[in-house]
Amino acid sequence: MIKKVLVLVMGIQFAGCAELQQVVNNLPNGAGLSQEQIGNGLREALDNGIKNQVTKLTAEDGFYKNELVKILLPEELQTVDKGLRNLGLGNLADEGIKVLNRAAEDAVKTATPIFINAVKDITFNDAKNILLGEYNAATIYLETKTQQNLYQSFTPVINQSFSKVGADKVWNQIISRYNSIPFIKKVNPDLTDYVTSQALKGVFTMITLEEKGIREKVGMRNTALLRQVFALQDSK
Repeated sequence: MIKKVLVLVMGIQFAGCAELQQVVNNLPNGAGLSQEQIGNGLREALDNGIKNQVTKLTAEDGFYKNELVKILLPEELQTVDKGLRNLGLGNLADEGIKVLNRAAEDAVKTATPIFINAVKDITFNDAKNILLGEYNAATIYLETKTQQNLYQSFTPVINQSFSKVGADKVWNQIISRYNSIPFIKKVNPDLTDYVTSQALKGVFTMITLEEKGIREKVGMRNTALLRQVFALQDSK
């Protein structure tokens, strides 16, 4: 049986669309699932990632106290952090990091429907290959298909959140204090771009966490479709 499965899975790598359906149909527990059914199962997995994991990011300290996604200062601001601490302004430096994470937490809360719609709009033309791929194959597919549009939609939300949580005022103060230090190279970072990119990275990290769990733990497959679809993966 193991040898048969290995042969079938190897065939997936070389089969065209027509052959691919036949290969998957012959996998144990395949139950003749169609490309559409497998695609819907993958969407459910990604939806679970948003509902069960991404929503955690919207709570206070959702980013700030989550070491997987905590937003640290960009490389060009490491000198700012060090300079402030050398002047005894460690509390201001700490507050700067905290408000960046607060902006991300607030923005993800507002933008969660953007992620949900992105999943709905995905067309899994290669659903079987994604299903039988790596632990984060569906998340990578989502990221590839939606990153640019999500970035464009997310940027104004981050801007609004900067003002809402007071991050703009804190960072204006930080940059002003740092740039007033004699003989240093002045900085003027684009924090909106940086936090937007880091917040999106955090979202996809959490969706990956859920996808990996669904792939590895049968108990996390909370619908009949998820159980049926990911049984195919278990058989590979």
